[in-house]
Amino acid sequence: MTNIERFNNLAGFYEYLKTVQSVICVNKGGIALENYVGRFFAADVLQLVLAYADKIGPAVGPMRAKVDQYRKEFEYARAFVTPSEKPIYEMTLDEFEKMMNI
Repeated sequence: MTNIERFNNLAGFYEYLKTVQSVICVNKGGIALENYVGRFFAADVLQLVLAYADKIGPAVGPMRAKVDQYRKEFEYARAFVTPSEKPIYEMTLDEFEKMMNI
């Protein structure tokens, strides 16, 4: 499997995850995606996809458009905050577990 194929697999997982999140939000009474606690996992997956893209080198062809779109989505996701207004990516594991009621 090539690096591009691995990237496409990760990207495909992320795309499927977005679809599943939307269905969950609808099933929970139409809550906004921004209010769904699972959005933090999706943001982590997105960050992983982008990190892998950076690792394999400059994006070319169709991959480039996908990476550019994912960077925009990640900038949006970075604005997600917890009820305490602390961005998720700045939380410690203890803070995250407390927020998630784990």
